[in-house]
Amino acid sequence: MNIVNVSNIKIGSEFVLIAGPCVIENEEITYNTALRIKRIAARLKIPFVFKSSYDKANRKRIDSYRGPGIKEGLRILGKIKKELDIPIITDVHCKTEVHEVAKIVDIIQIPAFLCRQTDLILEAAKTLVPVNIKKGQFMSAEDMKHIVQKIESIKNSKIILTERGTFFGYNNLVVDFRSFPILREFGWPVIFDATHSCGNRKFVPYLSRAACACGIDGLFMEVHPEPENALCDGQSMVKLDDLEEILNQCLAFT
Repeated sequence: MNIVNVSNIKIGSEFVLIAGPCVIENEEITYNTALRIKRIAARLKIPFVFKSSYDKANRKRIDSYRGPGIKEGLRILGKIKKELDIPIITDVHCKTEVHEVAKIVDIIQIPAFLCRQTDLILEAAKTLVPVNIKKGQFMSAEDMKHIVQKIESIKNSKIILTERGTFFGYNNLVVDFRSFPILREFGWPVIFDATHSCGNRKFVPYLSRAACACGIDGLFMEVHPEPENALCDGQSMVKLDDLEEILNQCLAFT
C-alpha cells in the first residue's frame, strides 16, 4: 500500500477522518464546525482533514445555494488552515480553478460526477498536490484503475480513492462492499464517503461500521451543527453533536 503524506498525516498507514460542512455557508459556521471536529478528533486520536466546498457547481436546481465562490471560499479555508493548524480538502469542478485552489489546500478533490473528466484530472495531478478521486455513482470499482493511471501518467504519486455508492435505480444508492478490496488492489488508500453513499443520515453509523470492518483507510463525513437548516445536503449530513459517538463506534472496527 502506498502512503500519501498530507501535512503530518500518513494516509494509508493510519485511520483518518475527512469531515466538515458540505458547503461554506458563512465564515462563522465553517470555522466553528472545524474547531469542534478538531477537538473531537483529538480526543479520539484520529488524524483530521477539514472539508468544505467554496462552490457546489453540480447542484440540481438553478436556484440552489452554491457557496461563496472561489475568492471568499479560499480565504475562509486558508484562515481555518492557518489558525486551527489543520489540513484542508476541497473539491474543484473547473480546470481553470485547479492551480489557485492548489495554493491553499492540502488535498484536491475530484467530485464523483467529474471523475472521468480527463483534462480536469490531469490538471489536478500536475499540481503534485494529493488528489482524492470520488468513484462515480455510475462506475464499477474495477474501472477506477483507468483514472488512477491518468494521475500516475503525470508522475503524481499521491492518490486517494473514495467510494460513495452506486446508482440503484432512480434516487437511490447502494454500497457494494466488494468495492473496498477491489479499490485497494490499485495500491492507494481507500476512503468511504459515509454521508453521500446513502443520502440519509440515519444510516450513516451502520454503513460506516461495515466499511471500517472491510479495512478502509478512513471516513469521509459531511457534518453540520444543524443539518435540518443547512443550505446543501442537509438530509445526509451528520449532526455535529452525534459525530463523536459514531466515530467511537467505528473505531472498534478499525
